[in-house]
Amino acid sequence: SREKGSDEAWQVKAEGRDMQAEVSPAAHPTGTTVEARDLFFNTPARRKFLRTEKTEFSHLEDTLKKLALSRYDVAFTLRHNNRVIHSLRPAARTIDREKRVATLLNPQFMDNAVHIETEGAGLTIEGWVGLPTFSRSQGDMQYFFVNGRAVRDKLVVHAIKQAYRDVLYHGRHPAFVLYLWLDPKLVDVNVHPTKHEVRFRDGRLVHDFIFRSLHRALADIRPEQPTANLQPSAAPAATGTEAGEFQGQNRLDWQQPANERVPFSATADGAATSTAQNFSGGSFGQSFSDSRPGQGAVAEQLRSYEQLNQGAPQPLPESSAEDLPPLGFAVAQLHGIYILAQNAHGLVVVDMHAAHERITYERLKVAVDEQGVQSQPLLVPETLHVSEREADAAEQFSDEFRQFGVELARVSPESLMIRQIPVLLQQANVGQLITDMLSDLMEHGASDRILAHRNELLSTMACHGSVRANRKLTLPEMNALLRDMEATERSGQCNHGRPTWTQMTMSELDKLFLRGR
Repeated sequence: SREKGSDEAWQVKAEGRDMQAEVSPAAHPTGTTVEARDLFFNTPARRKFLRTEKTEFSHLEDTLKKLALSRYDVAFTLRHNNRVIHSLRPAARTIDREKRVATLLNPQFMDNAVHIETEGAGLTIEGWVGLPTFSRSQGDMQYFFVNGRAVRDKLVVHAIKQAYRDVLYHGRHPAFVLYLWLDPKLVDVNVHPTKHEVRFRDGRLVHDFIFRSLHRALADIRPEQPTANLQPSAAPAATGTEAGEFQGQNRLDWQQPANERVPFSATADGAATSTAQNFSGGSFGQSFSDSRPGQGAVAEQLRSYEQLNQGAPQPLPESSAEDLPPLGFAVAQLHGIYILAQNAHGLVVVDMHAAHERITYERLKVAVDEQGVQSQPLLVPETLHVSEREADAAEQFSDEFRQFGVELARVSPESLMIRQIPVLLQQANVGQLITDMLSDLMEHGASDRILAHRNELLSTMACHGSVRANRKLTLPEMNALLRDMEATERSGQCNHGRPTWTQMTMSELDKLFLRGR
């Protein structure tokens, strides 16, 4: 190892049974070289625990990846069996950092990632989060750094998992490279022998900050606005879900076009009406029934469909690339399931039920949030037996429970009385739900169990209230759905995390038919 500006280098060598470190001068350029060779050659007790060479090397490579992702100002070279595996130059510019991330993770990651940078309450988080459609079968693309140190912390994992829960397909794992910066005095890095875990002084603040930052970033994803000089991207490698990720959606940074054109249809009396406005339903979500909150909203949305013009299909509007909306304009419906649309990229295929399901779901959530949490007292209060530690936590977090419409009273050292619950939880196992909430609050300082249960109910309602397969739509109806997708949060995935649309560029279509060869 040789420091910058030093006249000489030094080497430290340790081998044999005693592993005595020998320090001596050496000839070496500026920088550090670490060489591992014949590990545990004379200690059979340890050698028998070694895995295959491929497995052990993957551990070493992962260590280098964490170092390279934490220090962009340092160049790294990794050699294995006299072969260069990684050769990374210093990366000062943003584009160079993105290239390093793409090299170390996967070139498709940067094509399917959103850059975030958020500050607040003395905390800063920045980095890249993968689109929900770029999910993995395992958590092998998850790198989180606290003040430059790579960690695998339970609180952090929980916050990120919550942020992705509403958009990630079940059993899949998100991909991300994130950096959290805060005052070193507010974090203890010496709580784990390998330094993989940390302890924050205010864990709840950190948890909420990470969750809200990622939740907002994922919600703000929209289909991108095409440009006139768009260059189609090359076709991605066919990998499939088993090999790692969903594929098909473009990078989704949407901006409202200045001169967006909305298709019009003619009514029976010849007046022009905006189908997008009809589809959206101006009174959507304004009426509710006490027994099934939000049911009136679903009915209103379905009625808005029936009001759409059912006349002859309209021709594709004459538009330049600058005028085309991100998802383009519909040209046909396939087997009553998919909408085929043309945009500046090429062909857009939309799963109409999945897309409308997300639109309805998001509107139901907004409608219920605007009403607040509706609670009701129990005619016969329910007694819940817990540990003394859980009962203490119930008293400590009484304000949090009250926020969610739950009122608890401690009646003994190891029992609680449930006096009031949210209306949405009438049919739920409230005792188990509160026990799970206490567990979350004690471990993470936060819980969203009630919110999650509420969203499950709303998701089910949205699924039953959305257009079904084999429902024939007119072009104005299809275009109205596309416009709503462009304006709806998280519209790239349905309520269950499945993709709602995919894009095939002109270059990909040309390759299918060998055009240009």
